[in-house]
Amino acid sequence: MTEPENGPLSGVRVVELAGIGPGPFAAMLLADLGADVVRVDRPGGAGLSIDPAYDVTNRNKRSVLVDLKTPEGVAQVLELAERADVLVEGYRPGVAERLGVGPQECLARNPRLVYGRMTGWGQRGPLADTAGHDIGYIAITGALGMIGSPDGPPAIPANLLGDYAGGSLYLVIGVLAALQHARSDGGKGQVVDAAIVDGTAHLTAMIHGMLAAGGWQDRRGANLLDGGTPFYGTYETADGGHMAVGALERRFYDEFIRLLGVEREAPGRDDLAAWGELRTAIAARFKTRTRQEWTEVFQDSDACVAPVLSLREAPRHPHLAARGTFVDHDGITQPAPAPRFSRTPGAVRRPPARPGADTEEIARDWQAPGLLAPPPAERAGAPDAGPVRAERKDTAG
Repeated sequence: MTEPENGPLSGVRVVELAGIGPGPFAAMLLADLGADVVRVDRPGGAGLSIDPAYDVTNRNKRSVLVDLKTPEGVAQVLELAERADVLVEGYRPGVAERLGVGPQECLARNPRLVYGRMTGWGQRGPLADTAGHDIGYIAITGALGMIGSPDGPPAIPANLLGDYAGGSLYLVIGVLAALQHARSDGGKGQVVDAAIVDGTAHLTAMIHGMLAAGGWQDRRGANLLDGGTPFYGTYETADGGHMAVGALERRFYDEFIRLLGVEREAPGRDDLAAWGELRTAIAARFKTRTRQEWTEVFQDSDACVAPVLSLREAPRHPHLAARGTFVDHDGITQPAPAPRFSRTPGAVRRPPARPGADTEEIARDWQAPGLLAPPPAERAGAPDAGPVRAERKDTAG
């Protein structure tokens, strides 16, 4: 019997309390995997200055508009939580409780609910109640200090390392593990505390092992994987482009040096004292041709060399194009769902959700008639979103 082609999480219901940063990205991952994600938007938006039509992190979702500062809005969220398998929120600690949609209230209505909490600092600790952003979270974990050249400041990896790798991915892992437990015999729902500082620290596990073993120096640009070696790094080409070199193993290095054309004059790779000379020779050679010319030289080789592409260039790379790594949907070029499944593949099924656009459909599908109350109107002269808005700063990149 053929499995339905709508993802392995088909049938799983997720409530996402709207925010920005890692929470929406985590909910997008669940939606890409087939979950029915209902995003609870609030009047005035979540604070991200982007047209909702282009917010790819809200693809494959549906949206209702709820004012959580009213009793009616709280009742609507609890009605959804009662029918959901997972709820995801990204407020500062205590905000959901003050609003009346915290774990205690939601689990009382639905004991098997997985309540996922996405924050930067976590639910406890001296910094738990303070605002923050990706750069601060990765700074205190040691991860930011590892990245960049030894003679310059740490390099900022956008918000990929903290918000999305240390935050969203760990929240999704936690939610799926807790969901498995909740659905087992005798299983119950629980709270998943996903802190970006915890996830980012966890990502450095191998490096900490190497540090303890004496195989990693606690400074930038001095190690095997941080650009410290001349055969693992980036080099500028004649046209101002760059090539990425990762020729770590001997046989890959030998092929790299041969194709680069410096096999005879380059000093031995095992002579650490000559690494400066080797780096200079490699850099000088790369400057003799364009990025495209070097791409053609190393194409289909085992030299572990690749062109450094921009975001607009990446979808056109022959390998990514052949795999369908990027897709065009509703006029937006975007990464396709990942990873891939042989029986239950994910897909981009819906464009980014428009706030409140799906209320009637969700009320029918989830059998939640309370959602059909008149949509909240923004109150004239109402104050800013207060603690809810401030919370968004805790998990934004």
